[in-house]
Amino acid sequence: MLEEAGHSVRAFATCKEFLESYRPGQGALLLIDGYMPGMSGLELLQRLHDDGDRLPAIMITGNSDVRLAVEAMKSGALDFLEKPIGAKELIASVTLALEHSKDSQKRFAWQEEAAGRLTTLTPQQRRIMTLVLAGHPSKNIASDLGISQRTVESHRAEIMKRTRAKSVPELARLAMAAGEKTAAKSTAVAEP
Repeated sequence: MLEEAGHSVRAFATCKEFLESYRPGQGALLLIDGYMPGMSGLELLQRLHDDGDRLPAIMITGNSDVRLAVEAMKSGALDFLEKPIGAKELIASVTLALEHSKDSQKRFAWQEEAAGRLTTLTPQQRRIMTLVLAGHPSKNIASDLGISQRTVESHRAEIMKRTRAKSVPELARLAMAAGEKTAAKSTAVAEP
């Protein structure tokens, strides 16, 4: 049905097989059965979610399992379909999920770019940026760090130049986006 609707489809017999070939950021959609041999579809969704991966997913099951549906949604599934699935229902669900995937791709790219821009800052510039974003005036930052106000102003100018931010609100959005990316990575690292 999906290929007839113009979608490129790759099938995997197991979740392990999928994980061996999957690369995040490909603008894909995971259509997964809740009850796969070996690792279940729910376990796969939970693993991707715990790793910080937000691959759009649709869970399919042959049983009316409310617990599975709830857990699948908590783990990032955008939809939960019960077999037998009609063509219209499947195509509508896939179309909606792929739109979500495009939005996720854009967000992921923006987070990567934001994190990249902030890596150009020195540790001192990062401290100053944090204080600026917390609303501290340059005079107070200078006093807190034991440097001159002129040095703070010089660092602020360099921060704006290196990050290519044209205003403090833009710098704040950049820092937030980079923070989301960093938080997702640190969460993935912290998980066993």
